[in-house]
Amino acid sequence: MRKQWIALLLALALCGIPVLAAGSRDQAPENAESIQRTDTEAPLQETEESFEKAEAAEPSEKSEAPEPPASPAGPDGEDASELTPDPLGEVSFANMERRMREKNLQVLSLQHNVETLENYDYDELYEDLRNSLNSINQGQYLLFQMGQGGSAAAELEQSYNAVEKQFEDLKKGKLQRTNAGTIRQLKNLQDQIIMAGESMYTALVSMETQEAALVRQLAALDRTLEELALRYKLGQISALQLSEAKAGRSSLSSGLETLRMNIRVYKVQLELMLGAEQTGNIKLGGVPAVTGAQLASMDLEADLAAAKKASYELYAANQELSDSYSPLSQPGFAGNAAMAARNSYQAAKYTYENTVQNYELKFRTLYSQVNDNKQILDAAQVSLAFQEKTYASMELKYRQGNISHNALLKAEDSLNEAKEAVRTASENLFASYNSYRWAAEHGILN
Repeated sequence: MRKQWIALLLALALCGIPVLAAGSRDQAPENAESIQRTDTEAPLQETEESFEKAEAAEPSEKSEAPEPPASPAGPDGEDASELTPDPLGEVSFANMERRMREKNLQVLSLQHNVETLENYDYDELYEDLRNSLNSINQGQYLLFQMGQGGSAAAELEQSYNAVEKQFEDLKKGKLQRTNAGTIRQLKNLQDQIIMAGESMYTALVSMETQEAALVRQLAALDRTLEELALRYKLGQISALQLSEAKAGRSSLSSGLETLRMNIRVYKVQLELMLGAEQTGNIKLGGVPAVTGAQLASMDLEADLAAAKKASYELYAANQELSDSYSPLSQPGFAGNAAMAARNSYQAAKYTYENTVQNYELKFRTLYSQVNDNKQILDAAQVSLAFQEKTYASMELKYRQGNISHNALLKAEDSLNEAKEAVRTASENLFASYNSYRWAAEHGILN
């Protein structure tokens, strides 16, 4: 009979126990119904005044930025479902985020993990842990009644302590806060994947602009080679000069083929991120222009405060700082151990403050890049206006017979080059503005 009891108790000790916190052995807590209502999004409790100052301040009403206009730039809003679907084999920037959230396997996998944590039943978990504690306690009582100890009692004691710690964590809301932090991290990973897809899209658009420029340069060089070949026949240039020009064309053609190869490779990667068939032939819809209203909506200080509040990077750094303070809050903590803990906390605080400063610097730099790209675009547009007038003048001279056809083609090349400069500047402005909106709204900085 005694062996049967011992076998039963060992079975109790080895039964599956949920991972969480523990309460008193003598009496289960009476507030089980309150566990589910724990505020999982509560901010960390700061431990010193200087630590509180390191936290990002809420934007004041006076400095609050105006609501940005509807734009494909930045994270999608509530109206993302109203976007027009892309034709087969094409993708627009406006649909990038929606399509990735619907089809990207990494994003979908992370979303299932998020939903698991968001739908976690803490009341049920509370009851499971309490029942486990009662079962183990009963087993310990039976062993005590039979005068048994040894390894069986030690295993039960070890199991009880583990479940008790988990139960206490649940009561204090530690598990809920941990899960809330995990949810925030998973959503941050989703956002980073989507932002990477959008960055690849804008990079591909820029590469296709470069491709068009190289094609134009190659056509211009071919005309030059025809002229040089004629001059060589007339004895005006040497064979070496003609060979050098041909070598330049060969190098330019090789660079164009390399660029085209890279475009195909990156398009395959983009198709993979979109969950589309991987052909390398997907067509991009270009990028929209950044409007003056969108640029006017940028408020450096208000957007920076919002970005710091939304940043998972700063949240994780804050978490580490809070953890480093935990030993200092333990009673009876003195001597060398206390001194080491204080020094460790002070070092962690400096690390945290450095992280905040670097974050602010990167955000301010991004803000400056948007403004710089805007002035580059303005300058490119002025240059384009000049080239348009110049080409109109050259076209008139050509019709009057005052210049050759080649001279007109060179003027046309200059005009096309100015158009390419405007297009490139516009693409760079949109890319930087899109990154700025992701930073301001989701706290993500490249």
